[in-house]
Amino acid sequence: MNATGADVAGVSTEGAPPVDWDLAVSTARRLVRPGPVVSREVAEHSVVRLREITAEAEEHVRRLTGLGAGLPLLDGDVVDRQHWIEAAAQSIATLTSGVLPQRPSRVVGGVLAGTAGVQAGMVLAYLSSRVLGQYDPFGAGTGRLLLVAPNIVAAQQALDVPPEDFRMWVCLHECTHRLQFTAVPWLRDYFQQQVATFLTGLDDSANGVVSRLPDILRAARGRPDPDADPTANTGPMALMELVQSPEQRAVFDRLIAVSTLLEGHADHVMDAVGPMVVPTVATIRERFTVRRRGGGLLDRVLRSLLGVEAKMKQYAVGAKFTTHVVDAVGMDGFNTIWTSPETLPLRSELGDPQAWIRRVSPV
Repeated sequence: MNATGADVAGVSTEGAPPVDWDLAVSTARRLVRPGPVVSREVAEHSVVRLREITAEAEEHVRRLTGLGAGLPLLDGDVVDRQHWIEAAAQSIATLTSGVLPQRPSRVVGGVLAGTAGVQAGMVLAYLSSRVLGQYDPFGAGTGRLLLVAPNIVAAQQALDVPPEDFRMWVCLHECTHRLQFTAVPWLRDYFQQQVATFLTGLDDSANGVVSRLPDILRAARGRPDPDADPTANTGPMALMELVQSPEQRAVFDRLIAVSTLLEGHADHVMDAVGPMVVPTVATIRERFTVRRRGGGLLDRVLRSLLGVEAKMKQYAVGAKFTTHVVDAVGMDGFNTIWTSPETLPLRSELGDPQAWIRRVSPV
């Protein structure tokens, strides 16, 4: 299907929305790279197995985590890069609809929305060849698990690992994300609320930058050492933090904390389940970790500019936090984390899991 600004954002285009999602999708579709060259038989088998394996993977995740008992077991949606672009644009538009800063006028706003659309399209095109899968809690109304078949095949070939093992390993990660949102009823609304609060305050934050410039410069000189503070951001993410108001920073910290937890928990689960159902899990993890750090100079620059490097750090920090807590209090104790927003880890606690254990006292 062809996504339009109205269809994707769910609002009329007459008001010059902040991002022209129609243009973003069309730009990304023109720029997206072709997938790996494989035989029709291999392609069809990969699609069938990815669709079938998701329910099996989620059963494994449920047994390990204790989450999701009684929920229906659903297949995943296997897509190509083009369809991932459309789904991603729709999800972002839904998540940000009505909360992005509005443009100053219809004419100027239309120009700016088009510029933003082209920029968004370039980002989507770049990511479309790298994302293996994702659970979109805002897709199709109630959530949608997407597996990007050409990217999974390409990554498996590049890593030179068994196809069936790699497919299961990827699905374990994505099914963990699905369970996080489907088994924790309040999480979807909480995440959406934090994003809305953060984006709504962007205008006020930007307007206050000049008045806060002396404080920003002092903060820049005193930035924490990333090696000493595993949650500290660098590059564009660090700059974003410096220009935030105290209110924006508080919301940003909550978003960083919850996203780091979700990614790290999924990484922990995929490796903990792995030895039981993925014989080559140790080899896959070792090679995949190298792949996450790899790429040419241009690729590394783009990942840094897009904040992908910060996301890579989230996996490691979140997984270390999860493993520490599970080892200390068991999986049932760890699951106390899903009780309410108040039991989620603070950003400062991600690097100090014992602080979370002391504060929450999980049973």
